[in-house]
Amino acid sequence: MSLYPVFLEIKKLLGTVPAWLDKATEHATAKKYDPNTLLQARLAPDMFPLVRQIQSACDQAKYAAGRASGKDIPSHPDTEQTVDELRKRVAAVQSYLDGFTAKDFDGADDRSVSLPRWEGRSMSGTSYFVEFALPNFFFHLTMAYAILRHNGVDLGKRDYLGEISFR
Repeated sequence: MSLYPVFLEIKKLLGTVPAWLDKATEHATAKKYDPNTLLQARLAPDMFPLVRQIQSACDQAKYAAGRASGKDIPSHPDTEQTVDELRKRVAAVQSYLDGFTAKDFDGADDRSVSLPRWEGRSMSGTSYFVEFALPNFFFHLTMAYAILRHNGVDLGKRDYLGEISFR
């Protein structure tokens, strides 16, 4: 299984987030409130707020690529407190993802991924990418989208899906 086409989809979908943030800023400006207040919005009291959902989607995108390919993963401290800072976080991760090619994912089945909280257990790079990082990426991306929709930001399915590559 080639992970590269799936990686490209992660990269593409992460690339939709800046437009969501633009629409969120436009919405807040039209309603006359500070767009940065949206960063602490959440769907339920025990869920991460918008800022953490986007940080987590960024993290899962870079972890999926880095761990499946065996490349070093940059550290991004979770310090964003403004929409502009969050845009920079997304841009930094997109820049990191731009450095990957299909060849980087060769051998993912042979790579072992183990995280401290897994208590000595591991997965192949492919299994990690497909079973762990990919679902987590989609979860956090979807929650960010839902938080914005819940707060009245005019987003639709096309905003989520981004450009479709029809033949």
